Amino acid sequence: MFERLAVDAAIVAGFGVGAYKMGALDWKGTLAASLLGLAVLELGGLYPFLALLTFALLGALATKYRYDEKRERKVAQSNNGVRSWGNVLGNGLPVLIFLIIERLSMLDVFWAATFSAIATVNGDTLASELGKVLGKSPRLITNLKPAKPGTNGAVSIEGELFALLGSIVIALFALPLTELKAQMFLAVTLGGFIGANLDSLIGATLENKRLIDNNATNFLAGLFGGLIGAGIFYVLT
Repeated sequence: MFERLAVDAAIVAGFGVGAYKMGALDWKGTLAASLLGLAVLELGGLYPFLALLTFALLGALATKYRYDEKRERKVAQSNNGVRSWGNVLGNGLPVLIFLIIERLSMLDVFWAATFSAIATVNGDTLASELGKVLGKSPRLITNLKPAKPGTNGAVSIEGELFALLGSIVIALFALPLTELKAQMFLAVTLGGFIGANLDSLIGATLENKRLIDNNATNFLAGLFGGLIGAGIFYVLT
């Protein structure tokens, strides 16, 4: 067991160093991501780890996409797109929470929650980062009034499509873990898509009022997205 843990730690650390060299994370973010990744790998195994890794890679690529243009339009991720520990925990803690519950309960419904939480943050990141430069006619999710790209709570048709695509990609990783594949796929896809839109809603309300920061927004959206995915899976089965 110790040998396997050492190998897993080395693998996760390698990915963390890669993210650091890629400019996706600073050293604090790298440490947090490595610890989180190791916990996910040990508690959930390969598939949730790969789903989380896919989110990290797609999120980094989406953030870097046309970054100079985003910076000129003043909608770019701060610190040249380099994220730190707060962002890692905001996106990853809901996943860890649901994995712990799944490990204790051994119920598929918490696999749905786990992957829906990952689908939420993946869909939200793709919608946000790609929608800033590819989205047309964004509108506030609260009242549908026209908004500038990059505004908290602004959504567009293009961004919604990216959110759906991001959720679908993560849903595929959940299928090997259950015999109820159609129900799992639908639950994770819908949970992630709804969760990504809840992120916009929370951003347009609580975050814009400065009651919470972006990391807390990500955490709440991931938590709610996971619970919604679990609820859908429960109803379908």
